[in-house]
Amino acid sequence: MIESNIKAKIKTRITELFGIERPIVQGGMMWVAGAELASAVANAGGIGFMAALAFPDAESLRAEIKRCRKMTEKPFGINLTFLPTLRPPDYPAYIKVCIEEGVHFIETAGQNPEKYMDQIKSGGIKVIHKCTSVRHAVKAEKIGCDVVSIDGFEAAGHPGEDDVTSLILIPLTRDALRIPIIASGGFADGRGLVAALGLGADGINMGTRFVATKEAPVHENIKQALINHSELDTRLIMRSLRNTERVMHNNAADKVLEIEGRGNMRIEDIVPFVSGLVGKQMLDYGDIEKGTFATGQSVGLIKDIPTCKELLDRIMEQAEEIIKELAGKFHTLR
Repeated sequence: MIESNIKAKIKTRITELFGIERPIVQGGMMWVAGAELASAVANAGGIGFMAALAFPDAESLRAEIKRCRKMTEKPFGINLTFLPTLRPPDYPAYIKVCIEEGVHFIETAGQNPEKYMDQIKSGGIKVIHKCTSVRHAVKAEKIGCDVVSIDGFEAAGHPGEDDVTSLILIPLTRDALRIPIIASGGFADGRGLVAALGLGADGINMGTRFVATKEAPVHENIKQALINHSELDTRLIMRSLRNTERVMHNNAADKVLEIEGRGNMRIEDIVPFVSGLVGKQMLDYGDIEKGTFATGQSVGLIKDIPTCKELLDRIMEQAEEIIKELAGKFHTLR
């Protein structure tokens, strides 16, 4: 419902669940989503998720949660990405810290979170699971997740292997689920928010758009690269490993694709370009060719570097204008 005050308010099941003013979610991006960004999004009326695995251990995460609380009194959450690895992080320790610190929302991604659900739920925490297909979304609802964030093919990072765009995936997921849905993949402005709501979502998740904000703790070269790149400037790497990732087009992405093209690629062959530490150095020092960087097709919609408040104000104002314009057109047709 749109309320007639200066700033638009759209009430959905997402705003009610999170206790936020605007149905806009900042995803838990590795190396980017820390206290600065999450608190700025929270103070702007949305909700941000900090990436737990950006911190070397659970106590480091605890310190970041406390730091975020000094920056905002509003809700924020924690992202836990469950990765297939020979040396998995101590996920129970991270969850324990979230419970002890009174975190109310955990965004899970990667593998099925079912084995950790009892521990998470024991702390009264709501679970938002990121999915790339309807079948995975149905499973998430079945195991007790409270929200599904559904990633269309446009999304940065790992969009799955089905290549289904948000335009199709969101309404299909809406038809299949009872729980709230966050639309992810291709969203950067008020037009996308209205479209997502029309397709059946309860809010939108943005990643790439939030990297190009003043509060995002990444080098200015990265932010400028997002402005300079178009919707055509992403590449899909690691398809041969069935671990597809959408990244910014640069020399490193081309090198990975070249190695893949030779056949019989092993993950070890591309580690110098795709490892997390290389990505962190890239973000810290601004060498946009050094490694791969997850970037969505929404990069084509990025034209500036606003504050989070300016961005969310703009999105909501644009959404309100679109809704009013559409309502006027429909009235004329009756």
